[in-house]
Order: sequence, then C-alpha cells, then structure tokens
Amino acid sequence: MRSFYEWSIATRYLRSTHRRGFVSFVSMMSVVGLALGVGVLIVVLSVMNGFERELRERILSVTSHATLTGLEGTLADWRMARAAALREPGVIAAAPYIEEQAMLANGQHVAGTVVRGVLPQEERATTGLATHLTSGQIEDLQSGAYRIVLGEALASTLAVHVGDAIVLIAPEATATPAGMQPRMRRFRVSGIFRSGMYEFDSALALVHMSDAARVYHLDDGVTGVRLALSDPLRAPRTVHDLAVHLGGGFYVSDWTRFHTNLFRSIEISKSIMFVILLMIVAVAAFNIIATLVMIVKEKQADIAILRTLGALPRNVLITFIMQGALIGLAGTVLGALFGIVLAHHVESLVQGLEGLLHTQFLDARVYNMSELPAYVESADVLRVCAVAFVLCACATAYPAWRAARVAPAEALRHD
Repeated sequence: MRSFYEWSIATRYLRSTHRRGFVSFVSMMSVVGLALGVGVLIVVLSVMNGFERELRERILSVTSHATLTGLEGTLADWRMARAAALREPGVIAAAPYIEEQAMLANGQHVAGTVVRGVLPQEERATTGLATHLTSGQIEDLQSGAYRIVLGEALASTLAVHVGDAIVLIAPEATATPAGMQPRMRRFRVSGIFRSGMYEFDSALALVHMSDAARVYHLDDGVTGVRLALSDPLRAPRTVHDLAVHLGGGFYVSDWTRFHTNLFRSIEISKSIMFVILLMIVAVAAFNIIATLVMIVKEKQADIAILRTLGALPRNVLITFIMQGALIGLAGTVLGALFGIVLAHHVESLVQGLEGLLHTQFLDARVYNMSELPAYVESADVLRVCAVAFVLCACATAYPAWRAARVAPAEALRHD
C-alpha cells in the first residue's frame, strides 16, 4: 500500500495543473529533450555501424580474404602452396594470381592501374568480383585472346566500352636495336565491373593469368595464392598457420591488414561521437533536476502534510525518485523507439534530401559509397538506454534529498 501511494503521488505531481500547468509542461520538455538525445545518439551509432558493415562487406566481396606470396615478390612452386592451402581447415578456395602495375592508354586518355592476372573459374570461387560485371562475363578472359575487364570508373576515365581496344604499357622495358622500349600490348575490353568500391572501380583491371605472365615475363611464376575462407574474421590466424605448415619462407597478409587503419578510425570516431552526443543526454538529465526542484518547491506544503500524516523522509525520497525515474524511463523508451525507426529510414530520408536539394552528401571517391547505410545493433541500443537511464536516476538524487529534508513546521508556517 505504501508503494502504491508513493507511485500515485509521483504520477499525480507530474500531471500538476498548478501555475497554468507550467510544471507539467517542463516535465514534458524534459521527456522530449531526453528522447531527442537518445534518438540522435542511436541514429548516429547506427549509421556508423552501417557504414562499417557495408564497407566490410564490399571489401570482402571484391578482394581475397588472405594472400600467400613469395618473399622475393614471386611464387614459383605455387601449385604445392595451393594444394596445401586447400587442405587447411577453413579454406574453401585457393587461386593463383599475378598482380602488377601498368598504364592503360586509349588515344589521349591515359590512366594508371593495377593489372591482376586471374584464372576465370578460380576467380569466381575466391572473390565475388565476377558477379559484379555489368557487361560481359569473367569467362570471356581466355588464354592468348588478350582480353581485359575494367572497373566502371576506369573505363569512364579511358572513355572505352566493351569491344574497344586499349594499350597496356608495362613498367619494365625491353631492349631492342633501337634502344630500350616500353613493353606494350594491345588488349580488347571484354567486360566492365562495378563493385561499389571506388578504390577498385577506378584502378583495377583483370586479364587472364597466362596473358599477364607473357606481358610481365613471369613464365610459370605467379605473384601469390589468394584464399577464400569460410570465416573471414579468422583470416589472420588461418593464413599464419598455413605458412607455418609450409615451413616458412612466405609473406602472408589478409584483408584486415590492408584496411586496419580504416576500421580502427571508424571505431575511434564511433567512441568519440558517443561521448560527444552523450552530452545531449546529460543536458536533458540536468533539465530533470530543474523540473524536480521546481516540483519540490511548489509542493512543499503537500510534502509537509504527508509528513504530518506519518510519511517518513524515505517515503518522500522514494516518491521523488519515482518521479525522476518515470521521466527518465519515458524519455529513454521514446528516444529508443524514435532512434530505431529513424535509423531504419535514414537512407531513404537522405536520398529524398539529396533529390530536393539537388546535391550529393556522400562522394563515392571519398567515402567509397554513395548511400548512407544504417544498421541498428541491439548492444548499442541497450548501452545508450542504460547510460541515459542511469544519468536520469542520478539526476533525481539531489531534488529527492531536498524533498526528504522539508521540515513540516517550516513549510506550514505561512499556510
């Protein structure tokens, strides 16, 4: 019964109509402020989660999970290394590859690029790049045909389409009677891919591995062996174990090493944004302090009457703690719902704003994507809600303590 009347009084005070409902209005503003703070924090964290997740998926869809290369830049006995890799637990595919720098020229259009020599069937098994072709097929790359597949942005830079011929210029020179001449070979564009990663779309070209070996004079050697794993997150450990089993003498790498600084900066930015936006929640918590202090000031006579009827200081303390908890709970729940709903629709909202303002907020050349993805993680929502509610609970301590210290005689002296 005691808890019932404390709860009843706490809720009734929040609906106070004294002073033209000013206390109720301030309570409502406290809830709105807290809800906005929690909602914005959830949206920002969700966008950063979505950005990290989308970036990871796009990277893994166009690059190998791990690579095994020779210490001197080439891997001669790659067949043995490939067979050993396929026996390693967690490895689902292994493919040799050649990767070298080159210049591509089409008349006045010239662009530097990375030329990757691949085996078409193995390429389809080790990466998802073969599924990103918008024109042609990866199988069009045939030995001796000297065909090439370009990234969409690279093809645009060179102003070429499927069927056009381009010249590949290797950085090595060839000695001729006329002197040193750059090594050149004419290739015909057989396909164009769009991976969604500007880094690859603007600077990657695929050719058949045997054609690359002829251009770069590698004979039977390759740059290394690329691995596809069932669990990409275990790539560092898997490729390390493989090198140990082969007796060493290899250079190993994986997708986490190539992009470690990028993902680390995302995590640091996420932590910094959490702390900064938490200040909005803290401001809302201070607003709860002001709200409860005004309620205590207005209700001093009521508190005194409760004390004369037998209510103990702790009962008054519990009453006002309940008030603050109700405000904090309402603001936190509404903010969580608002943040989750907004996060799920933020991509369409941004697209609508871009169409309305005729601008583009995300440049693919800078952010590697043109959309604004969002992914709501339950752990982030729970963490935000827990921190917000704890701040609100702490904010109720001082007003509740003041209410519990109200002296009945002093409060009723002038009433």
